[in-house]
Amino acid sequence: MMRERRRLTAGWQLALLAAVFFLPLLVASWLYFQGRAFAPSGRTNHGALLEPIANLEDLLPDSRLTALSGNKWLLVYVHEDACGDACRDALYRLRQSHLMLGPEMDRVRRVFLHGPNPPDRVFLDREHAGLATLEDPAAAALLAEKRPAALAPGGLYLVDPLGNLVMYFAPDVAPGDMVDDIEHLLELSRIG
Repeated sequence: MMRERRRLTAGWQLALLAAVFFLPLLVASWLYFQGRAFAPSGRTNHGALLEPIANLEDLLPDSRLTALSGNKWLLVYVHEDACGDACRDALYRLRQSHLMLGPEMDRVRRVFLHGPNPPDRVFLDREHAGLATLEDPAAAALLAEKRPAALAPGGLYLVDPLGNLVMYFAPDVAPGDMVDDIEHLLELSRIG
């Protein structure tokens, strides 16, 4: 009688141990295959990831834009016309987002890619010290081509230190949201 009772208790213990192992696996499988009922509804990035990845050094080997990198990330603003109010607002947003990076701002270089009309140097030196400016029509055309068609022009492009075009931030993205995305990428990146 005692022997049967031990055998019965051992059987229950084995079943309980198997349930502890297999039950979470079954629940996880069920949740996974049920669809997106429990998936997060929001997205984690505010900028648009640019896919497929385009390497600027491969596509524009003679571009001065890629030479500016110097093993840093580039935050690029493109404006081909004379720098009016919209341009000045974008440059302000570029500067503020760069400053918001805090200790990580040394890893990111700001670039103003302008058209044939050179920007006002006095204004840029006074308001945007450290901003690299250059005219590169081929780079401007490539960036415009890679911008997602659904997003408005006049935003900022993020280029990694290897020359890969990574993200586009539309003009209406708040600097704080842009900084969240950039900080996340800098945290994950071992380059630059």
